[in-house]
Amino acid sequence: MLSEQSAATVRATLPAVGAAIGEITERFYTGLFAAHPELLRDLFNRGNQAVGTQRQALAGSIAAFAAHLVDHPDRRPDAMLARIAHKHASLGIPPEQYAVVHEHLFAAIADVLGEAVTPQVAAAWTEVYWLMANALIAIEKRLYEERGDAAHRRAWEVVERVPETADVVTLRLRPVDGGPVRDFRAGQYVSVRVELPDGARQARQYSLSGAPGSALRQISVKREHGGSGPEGEVSGHLHARVREGDVLELSEPYGDLVLDDAPDAPLLLASAGIGVTPMVAMLAHLAAAGHPGPVAVVHADRSPADHALRADQETYAAKLPGAEVHLWYEQDAPEGARTGRADLGDVPVRPGTRAYLCGPLPFMRAVRAQLIEKGVAAADIHYEVFGPDLWLARD
Repeated sequence: MLSEQSAATVRATLPAVGAAIGEITERFYTGLFAAHPELLRDLFNRGNQAVGTQRQALAGSIAAFAAHLVDHPDRRPDAMLARIAHKHASLGIPPEQYAVVHEHLFAAIADVLGEAVTPQVAAAWTEVYWLMANALIAIEKRLYEERGDAAHRRAWEVVERVPETADVVTLRLRPVDGGPVRDFRAGQYVSVRVELPDGARQARQYSLSGAPGSALRQISVKREHGGSGPEGEVSGHLHARVREGDVLELSEPYGDLVLDDAPDAPLLLASAGIGVTPMVAMLAHLAAAGHPGPVAVVHADRSPADHALRADQETYAAKLPGAEVHLWYEQDAPEGARTGRADLGDVPVRPGTRAYLCGPLPFMRAVRAQLIEKGVAAADIHYEVFGPDLWLARD
């Protein structure tokens, strides 16, 4: 993996690079979009760019990868790489894009750190970059090959539009070409690309909320209003403009938050807000497969009126003999549910539990900490972040 000489240089310079990584990534994106404005228009999430979350995610991933190489020069952080690669594959990132990123990233590093970037330092960090980039390229190539077409995107017609809550709508789609539909693993997502009124072609990832094995694709989209985060350009478009008969462009399914091959293992599916979508697909799969083991279903939301897909969640759980449903609402909690935020203090967590989390980052961090306190192995806790993965950026 990382050469001994480069490892020593990276170890010595990691504090300085880490301290400046925020400024480096800001200058990187400024230079990248100045040279390639089409990338901001048609590839990168403009909302995340506006508030800086994509910069934080990039900074976190680079720093985490470099730190891992220094501490474990013979091992790759494959879990982190797989998560990034699945996201890239859903967007159809080509291998040549990594050379463009390298050019502008290292120009930003030299600009920010100045004379500290000696030839030796530049060579060491170039080695880090290409170790990460080539690993991602290889994973993405394999993902493309598994799906048969590196740039395979299809037109899908909306055949049903179902309001779930005031801010969540479910869209059911079928392929316009009438061809076969590749199955997916419960928990995966598709990238949905739309053309916005200003001509930009923006894409977002949405979990498949229907049961695997269907000839239709089903996504449940929450309209993002802004507030502490960006206004949802694509979610707003899907809510306001897309109706039955309209056509959307979808990628093949991707994502590594999928149930592992342990048919009898105790499971815990924890979600908050729109994070319920992959969990509903998992429950549908477990119900269809007749999963015999215990399943703890945990969900937190603002209120029952805001809880999308609740009926599906409870229906599938009722078909599982070992399932228990635990609900928390910040307000208007009905009988049988708890008031407040999710707390696993009195939720039974059995030995050998595999846990799957999806929801806001503070929710997942809190649940993960409680699961570890209850004896769940860190390797058995899996998560999905909607939007830029800031978990690494805050560790």
